[in-house]
Amino acid sequence: MTVEDFRRPMKLEAKAPVGPQLFRLLRDRIIRCELEPGTRLSEAEVAKSCGTSRGSVRETFIKLAEASLIDVFPQRGSYVSRIDVASVLAARFIREAVESDIVRNVAQMAGSSALEELDAMLLVQANTVELDDPQPFMESDEAFHRKLSDLAGQGAGWEFLQPLKTQMDRVRHLSAQQFPRRTLVQQHKEIVNAIRSGDADLAEQKMRYHLRRILDDVPAVTAAHPDFFETGQS
Repeated sequence: MTVEDFRRPMKLEAKAPVGPQLFRLLRDRIIRCELEPGTRLSEAEVAKSCGTSRGSVRETFIKLAEASLIDVFPQRGSYVSRIDVASVLAARFIREAVESDIVRNVAQMAGSSALEELDAMLLVQANTVELDDPQPFMESDEAFHRKLSDLAGQGAGWEFLQPLKTQMDRVRHLSAQQFPRRTLVQQHKEIVNAIRSGDADLAEQKMRYHLRRILDDVPAVTAAHPDFFETGQS
């Protein structure tokens, strides 16, 4: 998807606040790399497509810039930002620390109903691995990690992570077509099995390994899409 798609009407819900809807719409498209790094975004075109005011779009652009998803250049325009590799690595580090504690807690307290929920989610994931569209798998993967946070009583902690892992999510979506989905589902199964056994140390070990695999994709993805990344190198 490119900015040309905004020239086709996209309706927002009339009864819901415009600002949050518009932010989610653009944020999701940037994270999914449907709007590629470097794409110029026009206030006028987005406003016309969504049937809203340029003022609402301008406020949304400011929030997207604060989230490091777009760069706003006075007199030049607004562009989808490059993916910051340093932010990807930092987010992975923070996420590992948080989710390792989360899975330890789940292993110590999960009952049969929680395990049934996790098993059901693994079945959903397994049914997405062969689909051409990677989005269902990405959504099921996100839901799995969120469920672990909820089971640990850390739903708020998961929400806290969302803005921190934005750049990481962009990499994951960019590499989704080549994602080793079956391998990732197997890693999820190993995490659930460790939880089932009540072995908190093993559950933490499996989670740390799972999240560290994210780093495996970064060199290949940056090499394949060098113009999409900000590496900090001159």
